[in-house]
Amino acid sequence: MLGWALTFLVIALIAALLGFGGVAGTAAGIAKILFFVFLVLFVIALVARAVKGKPPV
Repeated sequence: MLGWALTFLVIALIAALLGFGGVAGTAAGIAKILFFVFLVLFVIALVARAVKGKPPV
């Protein structure tokens, strides 16, 4: 999921350089949403691993 967020970030940067403001804004918004979803899932995975009794990585 982090890879998708980085992909959309790169698309947003390229679109902004080429002057496509709408596309850049949309791609940046998608990248931001995917990044926060990744963070939430990462924290949930760490908590689940800790509850199982295994130490965090």
